[in-house]
Amino acid sequence: MSTAPIIIGSMVPLTGTSANDGREFRNGLSMAIDEVNARGGILGRRLEAEFVDTGNQSAVEVVRAARQLIHQHRASAIINGYNIGPQNAEYEPIADAGIIYIHHNTLVQHHDTVASDPTRYFGCFMGDPAEYWYGQGFIKFLSWLRDSHRWRPRNRRVAIISGPKPYSIVIANAMAVSAPKFGWELPIAPQIHPTNADWREALEKIRVHDPAIVAMTHFHAGDLARFHLQFMEKPLPSLLYLQYGALHSAFSEITGEKARGVITCTVIGLPRDEIGKKFAANYRARFGPLSTPEIGCQPYSSLHHYAIAAAVAGGTGEPGNGEINRRIAKALIDIPYRSVVGMIHYHPTWQAAVPYPDATQDPSLGIPHLFYQLRSPGESPALIAPEPYIEQPFELPPWL
Repeated sequence: MSTAPIIIGSMVPLTGTSANDGREFRNGLSMAIDEVNARGGILGRRLEAEFVDTGNQSAVEVVRAARQLIHQHRASAIINGYNIGPQNAEYEPIADAGIIYIHHNTLVQHHDTVASDPTRYFGCFMGDPAEYWYGQGFIKFLSWLRDSHRWRPRNRRVAIISGPKPYSIVIANAMAVSAPKFGWELPIAPQIHPTNADWREALEKIRVHDPAIVAMTHFHAGDLARFHLQFMEKPLPSLLYLQYGALHSAFSEITGEKARGVITCTVIGLPRDEIGKKFAANYRARFGPLSTPEIGCQPYSSLHHYAIAAAVAGGTGEPGNGEINRRIAKALIDIPYRSVVGMIHYHPTWQAAVPYPDATQDPSLGIPHLFYQLRSPGESPALIAPEPYIEQPFELPPWL
């Protein structure tokens, strides 16, 4: 048996607009590799990481990174957080090499690509649910707030604002399609606006419709902070939902006390249970109090799942060794893994993590779609849904 190290490649945006997340992705994978190596590696072989910067995450940059990891570093697997921009272009060199690829791109397009040719894309997995579930899940969350009498809406109107990227538009459209099914109304079609924009015009367009809920599906923390400050200049009497970028410390640093009451969420994060708290403490002890374990947990969990699957399959395969990598892929599907983010249970057709409670009502068979409400500066966001993960109750925002 070979004693050479197993190379784990990772395509991470260490520069560009997502560099903060990229550093956390690098941290999480490095931490997981060290833990696996401390336990003896995979069947006695140590793991080594190779990171390639994807910059602004264009298709050219991400495909180049995949080819470098495959041909130069001979990576047996590529495991990373998200790269928003390539739209699955990197799947082609990875499928040609026949290796395992686990990412967290949060794209429903992943479902379509894998289903279009499951034999070719056998090794492509998405370790989190698709962005579609943000939309449907938010509408379910609103309905749960209403039906459990935690909140009494003054009307049933929902206004949606989206950024220009397909990711944001898919979420906005999913909200729009799901809302009437749960008794909500859309008085105006989702508004799509450019980033780095003055959001006041969009806010004025929806103000005349007097919505009970305003949802923003763009995700960059800086843009969300600018939007929220403009919202607070003349706040609508509405609940305000901002996409997951509002969880970043950068958002709270800009908005300060004005952020209190904002609702945000993530389809992959850290439950505040014993497992999640222990991981967060260990992560911050290693990477500092300003690090973000809620981001680093993504490749961390997927690396551990991969290590288990590879051990069960009998080892790992470099590019070209499709036989053993197919066994690893089958083990990833057949063996759910209770990670720090919850249960990673891959759907056999999508090869993406199943979300709870959006696609399964069993919390032991899905990653929880976690909803938070921001509190005052210095306070952790309150985890307010879903059951049984609730940590603190929902509260009316101060502007209401």
